[in-house]
Amino acid sequence: MTTTFPDVSISTERLVLRPFEAADIPAYIEMMNDEPVIAWTQTPHPYTTRHAEEWVSAIAPAERTEGRGLVLAVTEFLTQRLVGLARLTNTNWRTRATEISYITAPWARGEGYATESVLAVAQWLFRDQSFERIELRTAADNTAAQQVAQKAGCISEGVLRNAWIARTQTESGGWIDIRTDLIVWSLLPEDLEGVAEQMADAGGYASFTDWN
Repeated sequence: MTTTFPDVSISTERLVLRPFEAADIPAYIEMMNDEPVIAWTQTPHPYTTRHAEEWVSAIAPAERTEGRGLVLAVTEFLTQRLVGLARLTNTNWRTRATEISYITAPWARGEGYATESVLAVAQWLFRDQSFERIELRTAADNTAAQQVAQKAGCISEGVLRNAWIARTQTESGGWIDIRTDLIVWSLLPEDLEGVAEQMADAGGYASFTDWN
């Protein structure tokens, strides 16, 4: 039984999802130091060059080679600019299930890039990797992440109470930990029926089939 994902690049009409490269480091550092990213993720803060170099050279590749998941840099097809990240974790190879998370750079928000990347990864997982379930978990107050899940056709399954530690900024500019609920979403192969076509009609892109 296969227990690692292939070293893949996934393309849509607007995006290329590929492994991280050293050239991504400056833009990645900027993205990871953005306030919403600090608030809703477990990223170190401040996020330094050392953190980024370790991520690109060791941590992200190991997610794939050690069978836990897959990390993809999301880039614009035309400019090659870093749009964000799509990450698969907690992969269960027996049940063919995995968890997806996503981050979008501040300049790229509002363009539908996160939804497009989630749909591209989902179609690749379901069609090419024979997966049967994708799970998402979003903090209760992270409405932007929840909107992405809804637009991608995910179904809300329930709430994990008090299950996550987020961060909030104090009046002095520092950050403190706060506990919050997690909303659990799922996406199954049948949930994708018609979603890509709806996204194409709304946003002008339709191709989620060009991967190698």
